[in-house]
Amino acid sequence: MARPNAGADEAPLLAEEPLRPGACSRELELREFRDRYVIRSLDGGAAFAVARSGGSIRPLSPEEAAAGSDCKVSRIYGVAGIIRLLAGSYVLVITSRKDAGSYQGSPVYHANSMKFLCCNEAIKHLTSQEKKDEAYFMSLLRIAETTCGLYYSYDRDLTLNLQRASKLAAGRIHKPLWKQADPRFVWNKNLLEELIEAKLDEFIIPLIQGSFQSAQFTLMDRPVRITLFSRRCNRRLGTRMWRRGANLEGATANFVETEQLVEYEGLTSSFIQVRGSIPLLWEQIVDLSYKPRLSIIEHEETPKVVQRHFHDLSQRYGETVVIDLTDKRGDEGDLSNAFAAEMSKIRDVSQIEEAIQKQGYFLMNSKGEILLEQSGVVRSNCIDCLDRTNVTQSFLARKSLDLQLQRMGALSSSESISISDSINDIFKKLWVEHGDELSLEYAGSYALKGDLVRYGRQTLPGLIKDGMSALSRYYLNNFHDGVRQDALDLISGYYTVSQGSSSPFHTGGFESASYLPVASAIIVGGITATTFTLSQVGRNAQPFISPIICGGLTVGVVALVKANGKQFCSRPRLCGLI
Repeated sequence: MARPNAGADEAPLLAEEPLRPGACSRELELREFRDRYVIRSLDGGAAFAVARSGGSIRPLSPEEAAAGSDCKVSRIYGVAGIIRLLAGSYVLVITSRKDAGSYQGSPVYHANSMKFLCCNEAIKHLTSQEKKDEAYFMSLLRIAETTCGLYYSYDRDLTLNLQRASKLAAGRIHKPLWKQADPRFVWNKNLLEELIEAKLDEFIIPLIQGSFQSAQFTLMDRPVRITLFSRRCNRRLGTRMWRRGANLEGATANFVETEQLVEYEGLTSSFIQVRGSIPLLWEQIVDLSYKPRLSIIEHEETPKVVQRHFHDLSQRYGETVVIDLTDKRGDEGDLSNAFAAEMSKIRDVSQIEEAIQKQGYFLMNSKGEILLEQSGVVRSNCIDCLDRTNVTQSFLARKSLDLQLQRMGALSSSESISISDSINDIFKKLWVEHGDELSLEYAGSYALKGDLVRYGRQTLPGLIKDGMSALSRYYLNNFHDGVRQDALDLISGYYTVSQGSSSPFHTGGFESASYLPVASAIIVGGITATTFTLSQVGRNAQPFISPIICGGLTVGVVALVKANGKQFCSRPRLCGLI
């Protein structure tokens, strides 16, 4: 009998439970005074204050933290970092959380909601232009507050997969969590710098953006737990259309490490896959068309970019097998051919099935002894590294899961999880939800082709859902993602606000927010007027001049909008393409 794992909403741990070495405070009290914010731990008594006038940080003794009563008191669940803008600092705190499950015995939480505490009283001293700039920056912070898919633990480093973590010195667990973490997968890495400088280790929580799904079922009358954990890399963080391909260092957009963890009878097994945008220099600028043209950027560094990317993968994961799922026709075909040409200079790719068997998976026993190791990794990609990639990765994960469970003794050598419809459904549900979450983070909509993961075929409801998701992607990519990219560039530190520098918003051209509604109104009005005048002509045989003029104007405006499609779309204003 198989059953999914149900997570509780708010499951706060007891304040008196002792903290592990290197752990962060689990529950905090926020005290809001007129001149300062005080944040103190309810676990260990540590505290600090942030001045509302400019954001200076000062550690407090327990007595200082408890002093004063003229304040608003609330509960928070973590400090995600601090960012400094023109008027002062803004402190990001986690205001609600949800129990997402556990990883290696430690609770994992999802950050349900966050907010920035404003320490910007100096805003009254800014110039008119600086106030406008600060208002835009603050609007970006509000977007950052709604970031989805952020997970964290108070007492375990979640950035390292099981195989990597098992090979590190045991003493590392006594270090603060931020010192244990792989900086590639810390979403709030840039926001932690001031807290690190102030030596507030107990309050520094690395957040991982990605997906965390967990379920439990029964085999051989014993429980099996399967966890699907994906970690998004921050080295080329961005939205679907504004971060494509690789940068000159070889870091790719939408690079995600996915770990499938299986626990059974004291044995723990881990299988790793990765995905990432095609590691070439290329772009796909939105221009109001449904599928904008791909453009490969000619650069003398292109061969080195590909080499840097795969050298990094080989250093971290071992031998890399590449699955390229791009369409072999049209623009995608050109990109696929360019990728294949560069790959041929590096290595030959073996058959996938044979490579997966050879690479294997990681396995250790309850004593922490390593029984098997994964010797390489499969890297999958399509254009977005979302829909087709998720279908392919779920197929490979199923193959590996059967091998893992057979080795653990939960299945015989000839059995598969497909022997149980309920277990099969649990596995499919994990991968569908995993695909949706990663798609929301990169594209802003649910994943397409979820039916292929859940049912192995497409259904009519699935096609309707895919159509709605495709329309949502179109709207967001064309009219919203430029601003969302600005928010990511600000939070991740790609754009740094500095006093005295010129405003980043003195740009030529026009803003889509102002001109698109006007163009849309003219087009709709022109079509309406043309239709109306044509109907009148049919009744009283008036000259065709009026409908011809209206129709001509409408066609002209449509042609103008189409020819200048890029100008009508939402574009990043801070960094543009990097």
